[in-house]
Amino acid sequence: MTIKHVAPSLVFDSEFQSRLVEWRHLLHRSPEFGFDEVFTSNFIADKLESFGIKVVRGIGKTGVLGILQKGGGLNSIGLRADMDALKIQEQNEFAYRSQYDGMMHACGHDGHSAMLLGAAEYLADRVTFSGTVYFIFQPAEEHGKGAKAMIKDGLFSDYNIDAVYGLHNLPGLYTGTFAIRPGSIMASESSFHIQLIGKGGHAAMPYMTVDIMLLASQIVVALQSIVSRNLNVLSKPAVVSVTEFLTDGTVNVLPSKISLKGDCRCFSDETLQHLEVSMERVVAGLCASAGAEYTFDFETVFPTTVNHPEQTSVAIQVAEQVFGTGKVNGDCDRFTISEDFANMLEVRPGCYGLIGNGGEEGSGCALHNPQYDFNDEILVEGVKYWVKLAETVLA
Repeated sequence: MTIKHVAPSLVFDSEFQSRLVEWRHLLHRSPEFGFDEVFTSNFIADKLESFGIKVVRGIGKTGVLGILQKGGGLNSIGLRADMDALKIQEQNEFAYRSQYDGMMHACGHDGHSAMLLGAAEYLADRVTFSGTVYFIFQPAEEHGKGAKAMIKDGLFSDYNIDAVYGLHNLPGLYTGTFAIRPGSIMASESSFHIQLIGKGGHAAMPYMTVDIMLLASQIVVALQSIVSRNLNVLSKPAVVSVTEFLTDGTVNVLPSKISLKGDCRCFSDETLQHLEVSMERVVAGLCASAGAEYTFDFETVFPTTVNHPEQTSVAIQVAEQVFGTGKVNGDCDRFTISEDFANMLEVRPGCYGLIGNGGEEGSGCALHNPQYDFNDEILVEGVKYWVKLAETVLA
């Protein structure tokens, strides 16, 4: 795609910037879990309509789609932000902290929504382009169902969205910087559930049992050998984590049932298939040697997030205009976290970028932390990126 020259200056007055902060703080105070974003989606839809933007409510249950058309151009672009919060008890004490116990915006979706809302206002009021901008406010990203729900409700079949772009904040990346890469940028996520069935009994007489406590411990250790001994971690990186270990035993009773649950991450379908097959092989072999029975369930929740080359090239050039050439890493490391925007990238070309939330690399308050907060200083930067991207693609 040939990038046409676009005037680099975007003017944001103090009143506009104050509105962005006000919106962000309101959303932070009002967190809602996936598919329960009733207040959030209504607030966003009402604002979009006040900007003169056509609004489709209820796409993907609580999703919102804004449609802004200018000029006679036939090209289009989709800009996506997530809206949902997490079931985490916030530990911050500032005035706009969550008003709900056990629920907070610990991933910055309040900031993502505020940035896209600001871009919508700016594009509707101050920018000339030729084509259509689709503002996609997505529910339920955290449990991997929101993008699929919007797609099922006709996001791409009913609307002519040529390409779709996503943006997420990243703690540990300096403010005023941007990271992106072509190809896979975030891992797939798959969950597994192993159930072991043995013969329980008295802890003093393990020889009269089928001891699945020892078996389960061996399985936890053996699963780690799949990545360290069966995969070339340089070309096929992966992570296998056992995160739950539940038994029906007690202090002096060896269990008859054990449940192991966990999580796998990788960057290709080939590696994913290898993990699933190898994990069950390990479980089956160890269970056979111990004389125990098992069940094994494996489900991929998030596919790999794969950026398309052409759209990534456009995003890099736009980011360099907004942040500066030396502030954009166009070949950043891949991340083993996952993102359901990947589902949209399986249907339409596009790309996913990361905006620095502040702090030195490797430090800062991490996402999903009870003390996390989105950095208000980057709100305008995010708006500039969205505006410049739409302006460039639809020039």
